[in-house]
Amino acid sequence: MSAIPAAVSRRSSAPEYDFVLIWLTLVLLAFGVVMVYSASIDMAEASRRTGHHADYFLLRQALFVIVGLFVGWLTFKVPMRQWQHWAPWLFVGGLALLALVLIPGIGRNVNGSQRWLPLGILNLQPSELMKLAAVLYAADYTVRKAAFMHSFKQGFMPMLIVMLFTGFLLLREPDFGAFVVIIAIAMSALFLGGLNLRIFAGLIVLLVVGFIGLIWSSPYRLKRIVGFMDPWADPYGTGYQLSHALIAFGRGQWFGLGLGGSVEKLFYLPEAHTDFLLAVIAEELGFVGVLAVVLLFAWLIVRAFQIGRQAAVLERHFCALTAMGIGVWLGVQAGINMGVNMGLMPTKGLTLPLLSFGGSGIVANCMAIAMLLRIDYETRRLMAGKKGT
Repeated sequence: MSAIPAAVSRRSSAPEYDFVLIWLTLVLLAFGVVMVYSASIDMAEASRRTGHHADYFLLRQALFVIVGLFVGWLTFKVPMRQWQHWAPWLFVGGLALLALVLIPGIGRNVNGSQRWLPLGILNLQPSELMKLAAVLYAADYTVRKAAFMHSFKQGFMPMLIVMLFTGFLLLREPDFGAFVVIIAIAMSALFLGGLNLRIFAGLIVLLVVGFIGLIWSSPYRLKRIVGFMDPWADPYGTGYQLSHALIAFGRGQWFGLGLGGSVEKLFYLPEAHTDFLLAVIAEELGFVGVLAVVLLFAWLIVRAFQIGRQAAVLERHFCALTAMGIGVWLGVQAGINMGVNMGLMPTKGLTLPLLSFGGSGIVANCMAIAMLLRIDYETRRLMAGKKGT
């Protein structure tokens, strides 16, 4: 019997996929389906829009997860060099969708925000897909402009113009939360790509001044800030959502009231199955449940940066920046959502990735995780090939 070469043996024994990342994603998606059902069952029974069907949101969320996993599988099949080639065009397509949603009669208006494109039984939210397009574009831009990262005019100014235009479209919807996430993605790509520190520090100052100006110039944003500072001063007005979220956290204590035992979801806490899902988790599963969610997201984000670092070691810079950009996206969005639910940040319409109800968000999140898996898969194959030689 001929001996199997050691390199071939090592290659066959090493896993080709990051099963930790896969299981983290599946656990979060499954937990999200359960909690969305728990948070929405009473609202579904009382709503004419749902046909008084208690399982309405459960079935739709399960469908979104299935579609998201299928689209994620298709995303994984595409090599990262192809995504890099498509990156500018995907970003332009995202801008076109953001502009399309603002056209009267085409975009759908819900609660004063025009963020959705009606597609029959489903609604497409372009800003969710734009986050992924921004990750790819920022990574590709930084790689292409690597030699000019010291220059304000050649390295930073083009990205600034593009992001300002993107922000203009998002603020017209308005979707301030998505704008913050996309700005964080772009800034992280420029910083990790070696942008001059003086330019970066100046950018931070400009962003702080710009955000203050946006808040000060908008009465409804200013009201949210005031309500955040003292939600109990106007518990039936500007502080309504936050005050009920805090009540939910207080009622949950250490171990919660049990799955399905939330009172705040019974028409007290608005958007319990979307923006304030964490408050329902806190009330039903307590501090332990919230801590578990925080740790799962922390693990997911650390893994994204580890995948990016491994790609950087092999000088796969686009893949490294894409992986880290996805980590920043999921980390910033999850952090803002958690901060809002806990009263640490002003109320903002951002969902909890992989958990909250919503088709566009779930599909975009699954695509992002699939890209992380693809980057890791390609990195493992390259490392195995180098060891084999």
